[in-house]
Amino acid sequence: MFNRAVSRLSRKRPPSEINDSDSKPTSSQQILKGTSRWTTSLENLLEDPEGVKRFREFLKKEFSEENVLFWLACEDFKKTQDKKQMQEKAKEIYMTFLSSKASSQVNVEGQSRLNETILEEPHPLMFQKLQDQIFNLMKYDSYSRFLKSEIFLKHQRTEEQEENSPEAQTVAKRASRIYNT
Repeated sequence: MFNRAVSRLSRKRPPSEINDSDSKPTSSQQILKGTSRWTTSLENLLEDPEGVKRFREFLKKEFSEENVLFWLACEDFKKTQDKKQMQEKAKEIYMTFLSSKASSQVNVEGQSRLNETILEEPHPLMFQKLQDQIFNLMKYDSYSRFLKSEIFLKHQRTEEQEENSPEAQTVAKRASRIYNT
């Protein structure tokens, strides 16, 4: 039963693995950058380091930065290969985000059922259900507010100004001349 559940969960890929090496990004994925790409999905936002930085800044003001920090910690945890390192990271995630004494406790269902005994035999997907809950919380709550926030809108305006600057247009003209000769 446990193995079946793990194999089912392992089919779910994190946003960082959605575009595998066999598939080519669609034309819309190639064109959209920065804030334009962030508006298409939370997954796209979380794939961009600048997007994560701005989203964290927003969540900090909303007193819910622990959600994205937990999600990022789980993504990092899933990539861990070494068993000892996995145990250490599992304990750190548990103590930081899930225990009743956690410094940055996240609010997830079933959290009380997770106890320290599970930390003895960690596996890459042990936090997947909780991570999915936090992802959905961010997706349907914080993300939409972020897209309307001053932090996002200010960054979007700055991007637009940079794209419309004389320097950017000059570079584009030079590139056009180089490739069209």
